[in-house]
Order: sequence, then C-alpha cells, then structure tokens
Amino acid sequence: MKEYDQYDALGLAELVASGQVSASELLEEAIVRADRYNPALNAIVHRFDARARALAKIALGGGAFAGVPFLLKDLGDEFANEPMAMGSRGIRYVPERHSELVRRYLAAGVMPFGKTSTPELGLIITTEPKSHEPTHNPWRLGVSSGGSSGGSAAAVAARIVPIASGSDGGGSIRFPAACCGVFGLKPSRGRNPVGPRQGEGWGGAVASHILSLSVRDSAAMLDATAGPGPGAPFVIAAPPGPFLEAAGRDPGRLRIGYSSRPMIPAAIDPQVVAGLERTVALLRSLGHEVEESDPAIDQDQLWRDFTAVVMAHTAALVEQVNSLGEDVSRQLEPATVSMARMGSALSAVEFLRAQEGWHRIRLALGDYLRRYDLLLTPTLIGPPSAHGVLPPSPQEEAMLNVTNHLPVARLLYRSGQLARTMLPVLSQMAFTAVGNITGLPAMSVPLQWSEDGLPMGMQFMGRMGDEYTLFQAAGQLERAQPWFQRRPPLIRAEAS
Repeated sequence: MKEYDQYDALGLAELVASGQVSASELLEEAIVRADRYNPALNAIVHRFDARARALAKIALGGGAFAGVPFLLKDLGDEFANEPMAMGSRGIRYVPERHSELVRRYLAAGVMPFGKTSTPELGLIITTEPKSHEPTHNPWRLGVSSGGSSGGSAAAVAARIVPIASGSDGGGSIRFPAACCGVFGLKPSRGRNPVGPRQGEGWGGAVASHILSLSVRDSAAMLDATAGPGPGAPFVIAAPPGPFLEAAGRDPGRLRIGYSSRPMIPAAIDPQVVAGLERTVALLRSLGHEVEESDPAIDQDQLWRDFTAVVMAHTAALVEQVNSLGEDVSRQLEPATVSMARMGSALSAVEFLRAQEGWHRIRLALGDYLRRYDLLLTPTLIGPPSAHGVLPPSPQEEAMLNVTNHLPVARLLYRSGQLARTMLPVLSQMAFTAVGNITGLPAMSVPLQWSEDGLPMGMQFMGRMGDEYTLFQAAGQLERAQPWFQRRPPLIRAEAS
C-alpha cells in the first residue's frame, strides 16, 4: 500500500470514513511495515497484533482518528493486560486497566498494536537501554533516535505509523522529534491527564502527548485528549478554539525572541546556530518581528535544581521497584541506581530549595513572555549523536558499580561528582529542560538539517496554556517549508 506514505493520520482516517480502505487493511499495512523495518530500528519492544486485529473489526465510533494504527510508549501509557518494562531488564508490570490518557487515545479511534522503546525509567536523553539493542535513527543507523520517546519518534519517522505516543520530562518528546525529523509538542502542565496512578510526574515536569508527521495530527489529538482527569492537581484555561482550527490559521504578526545561549552549560555546534539563523530569516520573511534576546536564566542553578528534583523522584520510583524483589532491583542499570541513591541522600530542605529554584525560573520565563509571544531556540545542541556517546562509558559504569555499594552518596552529591558524571548528558537538554521546569508548552519543528543530512529541530516555547499560538505558528511554518515529503533512506526507495 504505497499510498500509506502519502497521508498523515487524519488523512488515513478520512480514507476509512469514506470507505476507500478498511481499518483492518491499514492495520495490516502497519504490521507489515513493523515486520520490515523494526529489525533494523529496534523501535518496537512489544507487540499485540492479534488484539489489535480484533479491535480493527469492531465499530470504531466517530473519533477523529478512527481506524489509524498507533503505537504506545512503554513508559506511563498503561494498556490493560499488556506488560510494561519501562526500558528495564527486570520490570514486567502488567496494569489491570488503561491509564486515563490511553483511554482517551482509544476514544479518538486509534488502534494500538505495540509498545515502543524507551531508556530505563526515561532517565536519559537517548534510547539505548541495556534491556535490548539501541533504537536506531531512521536517517542513519548507528545514530541516536533521541530519548526518552526515541522508539516512538523512530517509528513515526520510518512511516510505520503516522502518530505514536510520547512523554516529556526534560525534552523527551521534543528531543527525539528533533533527532528523527518529526513534529513533537509538549503540552502545558495540566493540559493532558497523567492519572489515575499518579497525580503528576517529576513534580509536574512530565507531560504526555504524541509525536506526528504533521502539525494538524498533533493539534487534533490534543483536541481529543485535553482536559483534567479525576483528581488532577492542575486545571488550566481552555483554548480560544479547537487546536485543529489553529493549525490551519496563520497567527498574524508575532513578536518572537530568539536565543542561542544554552540554559544549561553546553557547547553549541555551529551547525545548530546556523540553523537557528535560517529559522529567524524564515520567520521574518513571514512577517514576524524577531529579535535576539536571552532569558535571564542562571545556567548553573537550573541544572542543579532540575537534577535534585528528578533524582528525588527517581529514588521514590526505585524504592517501588525494589519492592518487586531482589531479582528485579539488581537488574537496574548502574546509572539508575546512582541517581536513586543520590536522590535518597538529599535532605528535605535541599529538595524544597530546588523546588524554589524552579519557581525562580518560572518567574524569569513568565517575565520574558510578557515581552514576546514566543521564545525560539534550537532543540538540540548539535546533530544527533552516535550510539555509545551519551550513556555512561564502561569505565564510568565500573566506577558506579563500586560507589553504588558504598555509603557515600551524600558525599558524592556534595563533592561535585554529580557534575562530572551527569552534566555531559544534562547539557544535551540545554534548551528543553526549562519547558518542563516551568510547565510551559513547547514544540520541536523539523525545519533544519545538518550538513550531512541529519535532522535538527527548532524549538518554540509559548505562554502557559497557549498551545493555540504554537499550533498557528507551526502550521504556518509547515506550509512555508513542508517537511512531510522528506523521507529517511530506510524507506526512500519504496516511496520513489
């Protein structure tokens, strides 16, 4: 079915609605593609084809995505009676019911048939867990697909499915979207539900949504899923109209600030800066007022406060994992154990001080976005990395295996050892983590490419609750510089 490549998710749903193709036929095409491409990509880690085939045969209702094949990230998106490993070698958690967001995905009409790869507990910005082989970038095998939604991003970029679910705690939708050349929006804190098993993730940093080939698919899905779930700790204002409507409407003249100054200490590749400058030129050609302006962010304080909160939450999660038994806990990766131990070593006062640091960052970005409608930055600090660059090296893991068995976590935290082991990875989130700390909506748009043909996304951040303006801007950029026609080498020959 070569035509499968020519449609986004809404386009495929329209084919089903008009009777030109059946939901079962679309599902079989997705299954064939998964069989063909996943052995090279390692993007899908669990399949339930038979269950999906049964779903395709029943009445799908009137959801906007009725009949569209779909993949779920194997972290957070609980699908009843299907195992969840969360990127870990030992965890096999089988939920008894769907999470609230999965329930809404199903109500929108999608047909899940598998779970996508993620790093262990979503703790690193590349999808290279020890539980299975690394997930490859469809644009170049041996290169990272990003993380932690790297499996979903790779599956969408490779046209196995047009949309797949993701979650974002430090850039984990936007980062893989940028690595794989697809569209990825992190909604505002509270826009989509995260329950019922939890009220918030990482102190409100985690938000969930989809990765997609097109802007309108992302907009339409957010229309379908947005709104608080039972017991939600955050309830935000409704948009001025449907997000799908926004994606098709130009935003008028926007005032956009842009910055190439990393908000976590990092070295920025000149290719990324050049891509940012080209994006600025494109925006000006569309009539927007764009000026260089750096947010007033303390780089050093941001990453230390972000890390402290995330480590504390990791410690709490690992404690739950340890309750599953020694066979499970001893299979956790050394870096995960190290983060949990340092999180346990934090005092309550240190944790609260870090949260106060988050508040200062929210104030700084809130002030910035009083002057500008949007903030533009790169998504990545450089082109996607080769496999083996971002995870701990064998030597670092050997050191962690020693220190993890010694009562020195607090000493290591205060000595600066944390900086030496974690900052190289944290620096990759130099432009994305601030969106999670603040809860502001942010998107990675596949506008720029490296000199040797790898994707490099550009990030736009908006005011709290204002995904509407982001979708307007994204839709305009998509019309001005379409990316849908670009296909990775993995499938280019078949598309021609």
